[in-house]
Amino acid sequence: MKALFPHTGRARMIGLTGAPGAGKSTLVDQLAKLYRQQDRTVGIVAVDPTSPYTGGAILGDRIRMQGHFADPGIYIRSMATRGSLGGLARSTADVTSVLDASGRDVILIETVGVGQDEIDIVRLADITVVILVPGMGDDVQTIKAGIMEIADIFVINKSDREGAERVEREIRALQSLATRNDGWTPPIVKTVASEGTGMHELTAAVAEYESYLQKENRALKKNVENWQERLIEMLRDTMLEKARAQLGDGNLTSLAAEVAEHKRDPYTLVEELAEKVKNK
Repeated sequence: MKALFPHTGRARMIGLTGAPGAGKSTLVDQLAKLYRQQDRTVGIVAVDPTSPYTGGAILGDRIRMQGHFADPGIYIRSMATRGSLGGLARSTADVTSVLDASGRDVILIETVGVGQDEIDIVRLADITVVILVPGMGDDVQTIKAGIMEIADIFVINKSDREGAERVEREIRALQSLATRNDGWTPPIVKTVASEGTGMHELTAAVAEYESYLQKENRALKKNVENWQERLIEMLRDTMLEKARAQLGDGNLTSLAAEVAEHKRDPYTLVEELAEKVKNK
């Protein structure tokens, strides 16, 4: 990863997120097809949920994109979350960096079906597309707390269904209540991904936001903010690995038993362990 990093930063990262069943895989499939028609190479990272019981994952997103298997201009990597929250796997950022360094023009990152606050994609993608569909109960209200605030572009997929206009009205109402720090108002694109409808409008909206990011150094500012979060995350993971290596599983079990039996309090214990790691 250290050797690859100087070769990254050229690809355009587009994150696609939304509730389960919103049609993310079909939308990614159609987007990839359109970008290939424009002679741009595409990398796809599709994150699938891991079973909390067996630890296995079906990786079905790749199955839905079988039409691309013979195209060398498209590379698809499925990965399981392995218990990681936030809609992405822990290694998703590294995988996108590898694809970026390999020279792909566009990288599409499809998260697992996310809920209200699983918004890790915003730290990784240059452009975040939030996909909604009509008939989700309270529609926008159900997810406005989290992923509604990270959208650079809204897509109302399956817009041939009844209720698409209502979803659009709700998004507009939310947009009227709060303005973004960068002054951008996310456009709303209606699509029917299964038929390829609205895909040209979506790529046009992506291109428009790309142009917007180039003005007043907005892209760099956004990148700096994203890296602040990612550096803290990387630091946390590294420190945790060091602490675990020092503890060992047997020692951790005995300490956990002491806490469970109320012989020790966990707060003092964690302070002592952190001090040991620091002194090492």
